[in-house]
Amino acid sequence: MSKFTIPDKVLYVCTGSKCGKRGGKDMYKLAKSYAKHHHGSEEIEVIETECTDRCKYAPVCSIQPGNTWLKEYHAKDVLKLLDLI
Repeated sequence: MSKFTIPDKVLYVCTGSKCGKRGGKDMYKLAKSYAKHHHGSEEIEVIETECTDRCKYAPVCSIQPGNTWLKEYHAKDVLKLLDLI
């Protein structure tokens, strides 16, 4: 049986139609790179979601644990928040 690891933090990035056009796809790529090169002790996993059904707030992402939702965000603000949570 292989080892199943549970990350300390998970960032769900919506890349659906509206979110993708308003920065969601770029955020996903940036966050994947950030997670790969993050030098902290905690593990961060980035998961691309197709739609969160919150299109009027696009782009949208969610950070777990804590159930933190961000709308109409700037990528640098999301990455800063990942360091704080």
